[in-house]
Amino acid sequence: MSEGLPARKAALALVSSVLTRRKPLDTELPQMKAMPPRDAAFARAMASQTLRHYGALDAVLRKFLKKPLSPHKSGAAMEILLLGACELLVLKTPAHAAVDAGNRLAAADPKAVHFKPLINAVLRKLADDGAAIFSNLDRERLCAPDWLWQRWSTQFDPQTARQIARAHQSEAPLDIMLRSADAVQPQSNALFGLARRVTDEARVEELPGFAQGGWWVQDAAATLPATLLGDVRGKTVIDLCAAPGGKTLQLAAAGATVTAVDLDAVRLSRVEANLKRTGLEATLAVSDALDFDGKADGVLVDAPCSATGTIRRHPDLPWIKEAGDALNMAVKALEILEAGACMVNPGGLLVFAVCSLDKEEGEEQVRLFLDRNPEFARAPISADEVFGRAEWLTEDGDLRTLPFQLDGGMDGFFAARFKKVLEAP
Repeated sequence: MSEGLPARKAALALVSSVLTRRKPLDTELPQMKAMPPRDAAFARAMASQTLRHYGALDAVLRKFLKKPLSPHKSGAAMEILLLGACELLVLKTPAHAAVDAGNRLAAADPKAVHFKPLINAVLRKLADDGAAIFSNLDRERLCAPDWLWQRWSTQFDPQTARQIARAHQSEAPLDIMLRSADAVQPQSNALFGLARRVTDEARVEELPGFAQGGWWVQDAAATLPATLLGDVRGKTVIDLCAAPGGKTLQLAAAGATVTAVDLDAVRLSRVEANLKRTGLEATLAVSDALDFDGKADGVLVDAPCSATGTIRRHPDLPWIKEAGDALNMAVKALEILEAGACMVNPGGLLVFAVCSLDKEEGEEQVRLFLDRNPEFARAPISADEVFGRAEWLTEDGDLRTLPFQLDGGMDGFFAARFKKVLEAP
């Protein structure tokens, strides 16, 4: 099992960082760049699946542990057990390999080594009896922290909460946005507009059309906010908080003169790279959205948020966020929305979007914005503008997508559109 040990050690470091230090998984992945691609992919898969099923795996393990393990005394013992449980119950690794891997990881940890007999015994019992227990758990409920489950149940309803949690049990598919209908593209299924769902299993950089710049990676739901600005040919558009850049590329491909604004120079450099690869043009500005000075016919604000609509692709989020994060992010988002409002030309459109399932970050923001900015009126979205999908619209005419919608799922997004009808007082 020594061949897979480096990948398992990397996975253990990732899971421990998320669960003990509440570090986002994506920020920890760069440390694996020196690893062989196969090992890095295996480590990421192990860590992602362990976090995706964390609540249920933890519940199974506690049936075999007399008392919780203290991290101060046991080091990474609990994370080693979680990885072993994931291998046995989710990844279906042969029992001898999963148990041996757990023993080797324990032997390499100065504190967990003292718990090696316990780790060995628990994993062996798990190999014999764990599958039956795991299959009978309410995994959807267990894999959603109490604070998230309560908010979904209250803000939507218990049935919708369960559908959301069920969608999070599966990995997000690979969606792309075509530059044009005739672009070179990989094997994929049409979703709506120029959005497609890839069925080819090759690495992104090796897929047909990538090198030619025919498409870029973008979740289907994330393509919708930019379309709400309507026909942008020949118009000026400011894309605030633009990175990673999918919406900038969309708007440029649709014929707009785009200025992409983002505070993070590194992330904005990736937008620049994608513009170069696709042959599209936009002006890039490294700036805080609150300080940017500009005017445009349309402004798109993809505001910072708790990102709970993206849990399928970020399974660490439920375990590093907490209830207060949505409110804290909403305060910042409203500031950026109002800054963006000052950039809209008379008669122009303002689109506000967040990849959050929380209504404090969506519907409540719209209410506050309209109360404070009488020069803007809501411009309701019609079903025709979202490809006939009336189920994606709220009663007020805003966009609200949920992770279980669309065959194979999509990100949870909220978006609202406003028209500037008066000059600001």
